[in-house]
Amino acid sequence: MSDFLSPEEITAVLLTLKVALTAVAVSLPLGVAMAWVLSRTTFFGRGLLDGLVHLPLILPPVVTGYLLLITFGRRGAVGAFLDQWFGLVFSFRWTGAALASGIMGFPLMVRAIRLSLDGVDRKLETAAATLGASPPMVFFTVTLPLILPGIAAGAVLAFAKAMGEFGATITFVSNIPGETQTLSAAIYTFTQVPGGDAGALRLTLVSVALSLTALLASELLTRRLSARLVG
Repeated sequence: MSDFLSPEEITAVLLTLKVALTAVAVSLPLGVAMAWVLSRTTFFGRGLLDGLVHLPLILPPVVTGYLLLITFGRRGAVGAFLDQWFGLVFSFRWTGAALASGIMGFPLMVRAIRLSLDGVDRKLETAAATLGASPPMVFFTVTLPLILPGIAAGAVLAFAKAMGEFGATITFVSNIPGETQTLSAAIYTFTQVPGGDAGALRLTLVSVALSLTALLASELLTRRLSARLVG
Protein backbone atom coordinates (compact mmCIF):
# COMPACT_ATOMS: atom_id res chain seq x y z
CA MET A 1 0.00 0.00 0.00
CA SER A 2 2.93 2.33 0.69
CA ASP A 3 3.83 2.13 -3.02
CA PHE A 4 0.33 3.27 -3.98
CA LEU A 5 -0.48 5.79 -1.25
CA SER A 6 1.58 8.45 0.47
CA PRO A 7 2.09 8.27 4.27
CA GLU A 8 -0.52 11.01 4.75
CA GLU A 9 -3.02 9.10 2.65
CA ILE A 10 -2.35 5.88 4.55
CA THR A 11 -2.94 7.78 7.78
CA ALA A 12 -6.31 8.98 6.46
CA VAL A 13 -7.30 5.43 5.48
CA LEU A 14 -6.31 3.95 8.85
CA LEU A 15 -8.04 6.77 10.72
CA THR A 16 -11.22 6.19 8.72
CA LEU A 17 -11.20 2.49 9.58
CA LYS A 18 -10.56 3.32 13.23
CA VAL A 19 -13.40 5.83 13.30
CA ALA A 20 -15.87 3.54 11.50
CA LEU A 21 -15.09 0.47 13.60
CA THR A 22 -15.31 2.45 16.84
CA ALA A 23 -18.60 4.01 15.78
CA VAL A 24 -20.13 0.61 15.01
CA ALA A 25 -18.76 -1.10 18.13
CA VAL A 26 -20.10 1.59 20.46
CA SER A 27 -23.48 2.07 18.76
CA LEU A 28 -24.33 -1.60 18.12
CA PRO A 29 -25.55 -2.47 21.65
CA LEU A 30 -27.57 0.77 21.72
CA GLY A 31 -28.94 -0.03 18.26
CA VAL A 32 -30.13 -3.48 19.33
CA ALA A 33 -31.74 -2.04 22.47
CA MET A 34 -33.45 0.78 20.56
CA ALA A 35 -34.72 -1.58 17.87
CA TRP A 36 -36.18 -3.84 20.56
CA VAL A 37 -37.90 -0.90 22.27
CA LEU A 38 -39.45 0.29 19.00
CA SER A 39 -40.47 -3.22 17.94
CA ARG A 40 -41.62 -4.79 21.19
CA THR A 41 -43.05 -2.00 23.34
CA THR A 42 -45.98 0.37 23.17
CA PHE A 43 -45.93 3.64 25.07
CA PHE A 44 -46.96 7.26 24.72
CA GLY A 45 -44.41 9.07 22.57
CA ARG A 46 -43.05 6.04 20.76
CA GLY A 47 -43.72 7.74 17.43
CA LEU A 48 -41.72 10.77 18.59
CA LEU A 49 -38.84 8.53 19.69
CA ASP A 50 -38.92 6.75 16.33
CA GLY A 51 -38.77 10.12 14.58
CA LEU A 52 -35.84 11.29 16.69
CA VAL A 53 -33.92 8.09 15.95
CA HIS A 54 -34.36 8.57 12.21
CA LEU A 55 -33.88 12.36 12.26
CA PRO A 56 -30.21 12.23 11.12
CA LEU A 57 -31.39 10.65 7.87
CA ILE A 58 -33.40 13.70 6.86
CA LEU A 59 -31.45 16.52 8.50
CA PRO A 60 -28.62 18.09 6.52
CA PRO A 61 -25.40 16.53 7.87
CA VAL A 62 -24.04 20.01 8.59
CA VAL A 63 -26.98 20.62 10.94
CA THR A 64 -26.25 17.39 12.79
CA GLY A 65 -22.60 18.38 13.06
CA TYR A 66 -23.48 21.82 14.39
CA LEU A 67 -25.84 20.34 16.98
CA LEU A 68 -23.05 18.03 18.08
CA LEU A 69 -20.66 20.97 18.29
CA ILE A 70 -22.92 23.05 20.55
CA THR A 71 -23.78 20.00 22.67
CA PHE A 72 -20.50 18.09 22.91
CA GLY A 73 -18.05 20.93 22.32
CA ARG A 74 -15.86 22.11 25.19
CA ARG A 75 -18.41 24.83 25.98
CA GLY A 76 -21.46 22.68 25.33
CA ALA A 77 -23.66 21.46 28.17
CA VAL A 78 -22.61 17.84 27.80
CA GLY A 79 -19.12 18.47 26.46
CA ALA A 80 -18.12 20.77 29.32
CA PHE A 81 -19.33 18.22 31.87
CA LEU A 82 -17.46 15.34 30.23
CA ASP A 83 -14.30 17.41 29.94
CA GLN A 84 -14.38 18.65 33.52
CA TRP A 85 -15.25 15.39 35.26
CA PHE A 86 -13.86 12.70 32.97
CA GLY A 87 -11.32 14.48 30.78
CA LEU A 88 -13.24 13.26 27.72
CA VAL A 89 -13.13 15.62 24.75
CA PHE A 90 -14.97 15.04 21.48
CA SER A 91 -14.69 18.28 19.53
CA PHE A 92 -11.76 18.40 17.10
CA ARG A 93 -10.69 14.87 18.11
CA TRP A 94 -10.98 11.53 16.32
CA THR A 95 -13.39 10.44 19.04
CA GLY A 96 -15.71 13.20 17.89
CA ALA A 97 -15.49 11.87 14.34
CA ALA A 98 -16.51 8.45 15.67
CA LEU A 99 -19.41 10.03 17.56
CA ALA A 100 -20.63 11.92 14.50
CA SER A 101 -20.27 8.88 12.27
CA GLY A 102 -22.05 6.67 14.79
CA ILE A 103 -25.00 9.05 15.02
CA MET A 104 -25.31 9.34 11.24
CA GLY A 105 -25.28 5.56 10.82
CA PHE A 106 -27.49 4.80 13.83
CA PRO A 107 -30.85 5.09 12.01
CA LEU A 108 -29.74 2.61 9.33
CA MET A 109 -28.59 0.16 11.98
CA VAL A 110 -31.79 0.44 14.03
CA ARG A 111 -34.01 0.07 10.99
CA ALA A 112 -32.29 -3.12 9.81
CA ILE A 113 -32.41 -4.70 13.27
CA ARG A 114 -36.01 -3.63 13.83
CA LEU A 115 -37.14 -5.19 10.56
CA SER A 116 -35.44 -8.40 11.64
CA LEU A 117 -37.18 -8.27 15.01
CA ASP A 118 -40.56 -7.67 13.36
CA GLY A 119 -40.02 -10.84 11.33
CA VAL A 120 -39.42 -13.09 14.37
CA ASP A 121 -42.22 -15.55 15.12
CA ARG A 122 -43.54 -14.35 18.47
CA LYS A 123 -44.87 -17.84 19.21
CA LEU A 124 -41.30 -19.02 19.73
CA GLU A 125 -40.73 -16.35 22.36
CA THR A 126 -44.05 -17.15 24.02
CA ALA A 127 -43.21 -20.84 24.12
CA ALA A 128 -39.88 -20.15 25.79
CA ALA A 129 -41.56 -17.90 28.37
CA THR A 130 -44.19 -20.58 29.03
CA LEU A 131 -41.40 -23.05 29.81
CA GLY A 132 -40.14 -20.71 32.52
CA ALA A 133 -37.54 -18.59 30.74
CA SER A 134 -37.22 -15.03 32.01
CA PRO A 135 -37.53 -12.14 29.51
CA PRO A 136 -33.72 -11.66 29.32
CA MET A 137 -33.27 -15.42 28.82
CA VAL A 138 -35.90 -15.42 26.06
CA PHE A 139 -34.09 -12.60 24.30
CA PHE A 140 -30.60 -14.10 24.50
CA THR A 141 -31.56 -17.71 23.73
CA VAL A 142 -34.40 -17.27 21.23
CA THR A 143 -34.69 -13.75 19.84
CA LEU A 144 -31.02 -12.80 19.50
CA PRO A 145 -29.97 -15.86 17.45
CA LEU A 146 -32.90 -15.28 15.10
CA ILE A 147 -32.04 -11.64 14.44
CA LEU A 148 -28.28 -12.10 13.96
CA PRO A 149 -28.56 -11.65 10.15
CA GLY A 150 -30.36 -8.36 10.74
CA ILE A 151 -27.75 -7.25 13.25
CA ALA A 152 -24.98 -8.08 10.78
CA ALA A 153 -26.76 -6.13 8.03
CA GLY A 154 -27.32 -3.15 10.32
CA ALA A 155 -23.71 -3.13 11.47
CA VAL A 156 -22.41 -3.15 7.90
CA LEU A 157 -24.80 -0.39 6.84
CA ALA A 158 -23.63 1.74 9.75
CA PHE A 159 -20.00 0.94 8.93
CA ALA A 160 -20.48 1.95 5.30
CA LYS A 161 -22.19 5.17 6.37
CA ALA A 162 -19.37 5.93 8.80
CA MET A 163 -16.79 5.29 6.08
CA GLY A 164 -18.34 7.91 3.84
CA GLU A 165 -19.50 10.46 6.41
CA PHE A 166 -18.35 14.00 5.65
CA GLY A 167 -20.74 16.84 6.48
CA ALA A 168 -21.37 16.16 10.17
CA THR A 169 -17.78 15.12 10.79
CA ILE A 170 -16.08 18.11 9.21
CA THR A 171 -18.50 20.50 10.98
CA PHE A 172 -17.94 18.92 14.39
CA VAL A 173 -14.24 18.01 14.33
CA SER A 174 -12.90 19.97 11.35
CA ASN A 175 -10.33 18.55 8.91
CA ILE A 176 -7.09 18.13 10.85
CA PRO A 177 -4.50 15.89 9.12
CA GLY A 178 -3.54 12.94 11.28
CA GLU A 179 -6.26 13.67 13.86
CA THR A 180 -9.67 14.06 12.20
CA GLN A 181 -8.97 13.91 8.46
CA THR A 182 -10.86 10.86 7.24
CA LEU A 183 -11.03 9.54 3.68
CA SER A 184 -13.88 11.83 2.68
CA ALA A 185 -12.18 14.89 4.14
CA ALA A 186 -8.88 13.98 2.49
CA ILE A 187 -10.57 13.57 -0.90
CA TYR A 188 -12.26 16.95 -0.45
CA THR A 189 -8.90 18.51 0.43
CA PHE A 190 -7.28 17.09 -2.68
CA THR A 191 -10.05 18.51 -4.87
CA GLN A 192 -9.37 21.99 -3.51
CA VAL A 193 -5.67 22.17 -4.40
CA PRO A 194 -4.01 22.32 -7.83
CA GLY A 195 -2.72 18.94 -8.95
CA GLY A 196 -4.69 17.07 -6.32
CA ASP A 197 -6.72 15.01 -8.78
CA ALA A 198 -4.36 12.04 -8.61
CA GLY A 199 -4.54 11.86 -4.82
CA ALA A 200 -8.32 12.23 -4.86
CA LEU A 201 -8.58 9.40 -7.40
CA ARG A 202 -6.34 7.10 -5.36
CA LEU A 203 -8.36 7.63 -2.20
CA THR A 204 -11.61 7.25 -4.12
CA LEU A 205 -10.47 3.85 -5.39
CA VAL A 206 -9.50 2.82 -1.86
CA SER A 207 -12.88 3.97 -0.56
CA VAL A 208 -14.74 2.00 -3.21
CA ALA A 209 -12.64 -1.10 -2.51
CA LEU A 210 -13.26 -0.91 1.24
CA SER A 211 -17.00 -0.40 0.78
CA LEU A 212 -17.31 -3.31 -1.64
CA THR A 213 -15.33 -5.54 0.71
CA ALA A 214 -17.64 -4.64 3.58
CA LEU A 215 -20.75 -5.34 1.51
CA LEU A 216 -19.42 -8.69 0.28
CA ALA A 217 -18.42 -9.66 3.81
CA SER A 218 -21.89 -8.72 5.03
CA GLU A 219 -23.55 -10.81 2.34
CA LEU A 220 -21.37 -13.81 3.16
CA LEU A 221 -21.92 -13.46 6.90
CA THR A 222 -25.68 -13.05 6.49
CA ARG A 223 -25.90 -16.16 4.31
CA ARG A 224 -23.92 -18.23 6.79
CA LEU A 225 -25.99 -17.04 9.73
CA SER A 226 -29.22 -17.71 7.83
CA ALA A 227 -28.00 -21.18 6.87
CA ARG A 228 -27.20 -21.94 10.50
CA LEU A 229 -30.67 -20.84 11.58
CA VAL A 230 -32.31 -23.01 8.92
CA GLY A 231 -30.09 -25.91 9.90
